[in-house]
Formats: sequence, C-alpha cells, structure tokens
Amino acid sequence: MTALRLIAAGHTPALRRAVFGGDDPLDDAGRTATRALKDSPALLPRLFPDDRPWLIAPTRAARQTAHLLDAPATTEDPALAEPGFGAWTGRPLDQIDPAALQRFLTDPTAAPHGGESLTTASGRLTGWLQRQTTTRGTAIAHPLVIRLIVAAALGLPPGTPRLAVAPLTVIRLTHHRGWTLHL
Repeated sequence: MTALRLIAAGHTPALRRAVFGGDDPLDDAGRTATRALKDSPALLPRLFPDDRPWLIAPTRAARQTAHLLDAPATTEDPALAEPGFGAWTGRPLDQIDPAALQRFLTDPTAAPHGGESLTTASGRLTGWLQRQTTTRGTAIAHPLVIRLIVAAALGLPPGTPRLAVAPLTVIRLTHHRGWTLHL
C-alpha cells in the first residue's frame, strides 16, 4: 500500500511574524520542538521505512527539520516549494494592501502580488501528489504546502479556510483507489 508521511517544517521567525515567503531558518523554539518530535510515535519506522530518501522543500527550514529528525537521506523537490508571493515576499501582513490581501484570502484564483495563486500552487502540488501514488515515504514542507497537499488529497478546494496545519504537524496519507487521511 502507498503511504506518505507529511511533516510541516518547524517554526521560523517569518512564520511567527506572518511574513509572506522568504527562506528563514528554524528559530530556537522551532529547533527545540523538532528535536522533541524526533522520538514521537508519529515517526515510528515500522510505518515509514527509513531506507528511502525523504523529499523536502527547497528551503532552510525543511532541510533543518529533516536534519533534526535524523532523516536518513534527503532529496530536495522543487514541487514542494511554497507558493511564489511576488511583490509580497518578505513583507508582513500589516504592510499589504488590505483589499488585495482580502482578495487573496477569499479567492484562491487571485494573485494580486504578481506571484502564484493558491489555485496554481495547488495544481502543482496535486501533480506532485499524483506522482506519489506508488510511493512509501516522507515529505517535509512549509505548513501552507502541507495544507494544500491535504486539501488536494481530500478533494477540497485550495483555499479551504477550515483546514489548518501547524508547524511540525505529522499527517499520514495512504492511497488505495484514492487518498485516505489518517489522524
């Protein structure tokens, strides 16, 4: 059976300040929490053999999360990158035009920042997920990316506001005639 373990990368300074994009490393609390997760039952090797490379987003936070979790080997996968935020990259919410921000948050097809819409990012991640239907392994990415993957697996729209993924959330998906979410 196909099984994927999805791990949201740990906290970064940008994530705590609600900054769009960037490539921050884990902060002190993020490193501490990641070390604590390492011995969690969510990471049991019997469910996810450690002889396969872990797929990680091309970010410092994903690399550091994998390192602190003792990933056996990692392969960066550009498909797991955060959405491109264009002109908003590196800017906190309070520096964004409120009308443009509202449009982005309520319309998944909107990209007022000149970057990637949630619909476009979701399409990229849906393609990635479809390529995993015969895979057993682990992937680490930004919490928003994990949220978009889970939404795609469950057939939910990309802007689903009632689906939240916190840093270091561990999610298990299996595939047999469709994806199943295990909590």
